[in-house]
Amino acid sequence: MAWWCVPEAEAGESLEPGKQILQEVIFGWWKISLRKARETHEDFLENLHLQDQTALIFGARILDYVINLCKGKFDFLEWLSDDLLLNIISYLDLEDIARLCQTSHRFKLCMSDKLWEQIVQSICDTITPDVRSLAEDTGWRQLFFTNKLQLQRQLCKRKQKYGSLREKQP
Repeated sequence: MAWWCVPEAEAGESLEPGKQILQEVIFGWWKISLRKARETHEDFLENLHLQDQTALIFGARILDYVINLCKGKFDFLEWLSDDLLLNIISYLDLEDIARLCQTSHRFKLCMSDKLWEQIVQSICDTITPDVRSLAEDTGWRQLFFTNKLQLQRQLCKRKQKYGSLREKQP
């Protein structure tokens, strides 16, 4: 990698001392070639210079991932998108979702409204606009764990509250 600082001036214009504007020019290149000798995972783990270069170019997260791969620790779930992971989690039993949530920060998705909305939609045939509105206010998880009697009470209170507000508006 090479770099130069070059004074910047308009064509035919001279730069006054103290008023020079420097423009940084950076040239970088990679040489990728096939090598006959391959390094093993153990060689990579022992080669700190290669690890530093990997972290510098790809970042610390990728370096940690590569080191774990070399050690035989594969975490395929780490690379799944949130939407795909939520779709998979939505098929688990409730007890398994509760356990999964406790295993990793990555699985705090188990508490997300998006997951609980999917679960409620998979269980219920239809969701009325009133129930949807209540879920958006209180949260889909809260709605899921609310028993039917409490849910009916909340919906009635909500209709009374919003019904009286509509009557007051001209």
